[in-house]
Amino acid sequence: MKYQDCAEALQAGGDAEHGDDAEHGSLADANINPATGLATDYLNHFNEAIMLLEMLASCPDCRDDLFAWQPMSYRQHFEASSFKGRAMAIAAYESADADVRGSLDTLAGAMTTVLAATRAAMSADMPQDAAAVLANRAAALLKPLVARAGAVINGEDNADAGDQASPQAAVDRLMK
Repeated sequence: MKYQDCAEALQAGGDAEHGDDAEHGSLADANINPATGLATDYLNHFNEAIMLLEMLASCPDCRDDLFAWQPMSYRQHFEASSFKGRAMAIAAYESADADVRGSLDTLAGAMTTVLAATRAAMSADMPQDAAAVLANRAAALLKPLVARAGAVINGEDNADAGDQASPQAAVDRLMK
């Protein structure tokens, strides 16, 4: 079943599986791209981590928040969120084209790897200035990956999303 069919089923009768009877509306109302079946709301999960990385230089206490950030899959993100169209977003994702979904999952995995590597390298006794340099470097590597993920979600095949290197290349650059 295509994600449009899942969305129509949800619109018609709610989502008993997720206990969200009142969740109605179209894909567009739920900020789900009708061409891909994916929602950019998922990228907020990574943008939050980028914001913490960027704040680290001026707010050393953000290090604790960065360490508290936990990776989440697309499904986990929406299950844990108060996003109005969360059940529709999950159903649309699960029915989306496997290649598109795989591209997004690969990018999400790369972003998670960058964040995990950054946190692993950022020991508690690392001087604040060194932690800030590492954090800024990680944020600079993550931003193009978030832009590429946004292009996938929005169905932009040839989007100019910044760095066109592979996600693994971003992780490799961070580790140098």
